Amino acid sequence: MFLKRKLQTNLSNTQQHLISELTTIVSQRNIITNPSKMGLFCNGFRYGSGRAIAVVQPQTLLEQWQILKACVTANVIVIMQAANTGLTGGSSPDGNNYDRDIVIINTMNMKKIFLLNNAEQVICFPGSTLNELEKKLKPYHREPHSVIGSSCIGASVLGGICNNSGGALVQRGPAYTEMALYAQYTHDGRLELINHLGIELGNTPEEILTNLDNNLFDSHNLPKTEKHCSDHHYKEHVCQVDSPTPARYNADSSHLHEASGCAGKLAVFAVRLDTFPQEKETQVFYIGTNNPDDLTQIRYDLLSQRIVPVSGEYIHKKAYDIAAVYGKDTFLFINYFGTDYIPLLFKLKNRFDYLTKKVGFLPLHFSDKIMQFASSLFPQHLPTRMNDYAKTYEHHLLLKVGKNDIETIKGYLSKFFQTHPEGNFFECNPDEGKKAFLQRFAVAGAAVRYRAIHHKTVEDILALDIALRRNDKKWTETLPSEIDKTCMHKLYYGHFFCHVFHQDYVIYKGHDIVSLEEKMLKILDHRGAEYPAEHNVGHLYHAKEPLKKFYQELDPCNIFNPGIGKTSKLKNWENNNNFDK
Repeated sequence: MFLKRKLQTNLSNTQQHLISELTTIVSQRNIITNPSKMGLFCNGFRYGSGRAIAVVQPQTLLEQWQILKACVTANVIVIMQAANTGLTGGSSPDGNNYDRDIVIINTMNMKKIFLLNNAEQVICFPGSTLNELEKKLKPYHREPHSVIGSSCIGASVLGGICNNSGGALVQRGPAYTEMALYAQYTHDGRLELINHLGIELGNTPEEILTNLDNNLFDSHNLPKTEKHCSDHHYKEHVCQVDSPTPARYNADSSHLHEASGCAGKLAVFAVRLDTFPQEKETQVFYIGTNNPDDLTQIRYDLLSQRIVPVSGEYIHKKAYDIAAVYGKDTFLFINYFGTDYIPLLFKLKNRFDYLTKKVGFLPLHFSDKIMQFASSLFPQHLPTRMNDYAKTYEHHLLLKVGKNDIETIKGYLSKFFQTHPEGNFFECNPDEGKKAFLQRFAVAGAAVRYRAIHHKTVEDILALDIALRRNDKKWTETLPSEIDKTCMHKLYYGHFFCHVFHQDYVIYKGHDIVSLEEKMLKILDHRGAEYPAEHNVGHLYHAKEPLKKFYQELDPCNIFNPGIGKTSKLKNWENNNNFDK
């Protein structure tokens, strides 16, 4: 009787049977069937929402396998979800025009990380986060693929792999591995567990998953393998500055391999990844100029000489100014408390927002307005020299280099700006260097906060992340007047040495975002750019034919995360036009 009271009363017998089976697997406390309590899982971090009949949270890898078996037997759609921090809605439902019921499997309770061969490699479970991995590796003086950015808001390691996510570290390229443990639903209706971790764990799915979950293998003397657990060639690849193709983008076929780039079309249980030595000594150079050709030349000169910085981040003046006001609370929180509590802060904010939406008398975006007001009470938080550059220069480049390159870069920049009077640079002290990159991180969320505070005059944000050709020297953008006049603000920032840019357009109220996006994408096509560069297609972008083919090969029956990349949401990839939306 207790279980029946917990089930949705409007479910069919088949649906109730499935939910009963799932409840038996994970227990009542690890399944959500009440629609009013599913909002945090059914709504994307920035985009997308839809219905599901259940959200299930397995505690073990074996439970995840048992859930999958029950779901495919019941002919329901499975959406694998970890932290749900994606910006394009790729890990949540998109509308309600699916031909089958949806079950969301949220994996955040499975957070194990195993260190391999003295922490030179790791095995990460579906719920492990970049922030947790960074902390685990710190005693070994090693780092994961990414160390700031999405790691601060709790993004999962597997989410990065499944989306070929990029990052701010120039030498490491997109997240990538050829070694993973995953389940695949075949064209003839079989759910198969495939172990490509390079570790002997048993023969049956139950043996493999139980042995891995309990760390029943020798993690110190694993046999060598020819398979790669990171992009070993990216450092050379990014230095090919005369190449007419982008350095990295999500649909790059060279990085689509099983779990890598799968976008949820496989059910991934674990991935094996390389780790990287920490730079023992770094120096940040802050560069400002009013001539974008200066930055073009700096990038070309360094990369063509195979001098690859640790990080090279670009910020436009407008993005700097907006973030100085609307990213101030994020900056202050990380500066005083570090990144450990950022995932919790975002989680609490999301819960607060979800609850306050149900209360009619509270203003829209109440939490944002509270945090924005609180941040205004604090004194100036940015270093004087950075603010002086923001007043003087339109284009800013944050260049972090390792110990071996410090003197070379210092000498190069000193000589360069003797003949380029429209710009200058300074060597950051440790506090300035830290705050320069914190400001760059704050830029990424500033447009979202601006929209929340000014929702009466802002229609929405049109957010693009693009990869320009490596030899493209005209990287700044001039929009046609009919598009430009719709933009209240244009925020440009990105990973300059990879030629990957984030472009956030704050659009005036009353304009059609979809129509504007289509026009902008045509402009990018004409420029030879690829998009998206690192946030993946989600439900915002069309998957180009090679990427669509990759998804179809991984998931021939369209069981996992259908509709991704604006593809068919129907079983067996049937035509969406025949289904009532």
